Amino acid sequence: MKRVIDELRAAGINKVYQDEPMAEYTTWKIGGPADLFIVPEHIEELSETIKILHNNGVPWMQIGRGSNLLISDKGIRGAVIKLGKGFETIHFEKNRVYVGGAFSFIKLSVLAAKEGLTGLQFASGIPGTVGGAVYMNAGAHGSDMSRILSTAKIVLETGELVEWSADDLKFAYRDSILHRKKGIVAEAVLNLEYGNRKDIAKLMATLKERRLKTQPLQLACAGSVFRNPDQNHAAKLIEQAGLKGTRIGGAEVSTLHSNFIVNTNQATARDVLTLIEHIQSVVYEKYDVFLVPEVLQVGER
Repeated sequence: MKRVIDELRAAGINKVYQDEPMAEYTTWKIGGPADLFIVPEHIEELSETIKILHNNGVPWMQIGRGSNLLISDKGIRGAVIKLGKGFETIHFEKNRVYVGGAFSFIKLSVLAAKEGLTGLQFASGIPGTVGGAVYMNAGAHGSDMSRILSTAKIVLETGELVEWSADDLKFAYRDSILHRKKGIVAEAVLNLEYGNRKDIAKLMATLKERRLKTQPLQLACAGSVFRNPDQNHAAKLIEQAGLKGTRIGGAEVSTLHSNFIVNTNQATARDVLTLIEHIQSVVYEKYDVFLVPEVLQVGER
């Protein structure tokens, strides 16, 4: 890795760290070390970082706010890229929003509401970044990114910068082409609509109150663990199966919301994975429904 580090620093990329523990970068507070941890501050640094990694055959992945991520206890071989402060930009032009890939999705929804723009209320409870929301086609309450995204600037795995439309991204339920064609979202352009500020604020306040009552947000967790099956809800199936409160090691099925797994006491990734598999097995046996995880599982097994 010394050669790669030297090349990165020679290119002016100074935030390069070795054997960086990943637990502090995930909302589950779980994860072993990454061989390299790199924080580029603008598009040119990001493009150069990816080119150097690509040319040296170093595998890499991106991390945002770590809110939908389970990193293995052994950590990540290769490099982890986390966009720096230079990607936390936002600019409103009437009903269009230009926003950096590292910008908080929740903060974006709040600022859009203050501008009297509607279409982002669903984002008010999704604790990730804009880039992660594009990658996952994040959504809630009957809406998602595919409905509001105009274009996105993306740095591909060769370091090439492209601008893709919503059609190019081939959005589907919690999915985009970025799951198959590797790249990092540097900036997104969103098309919103004007609405009534009071109505927007009222809806967001209602959604926030509901989240606080129904989700264990005060504990280390990663949001919904499983996708909702067709015509059903994962939480309902898990609860009906009698799995609320089930614990393996430090990982527990939340007693507040059964589609959440919380880290109650120094849970390991293995604890969480074992609990996920147990939930899948029980629900499949009882209801003949296989629950598909929504969280991304990464790292050395």
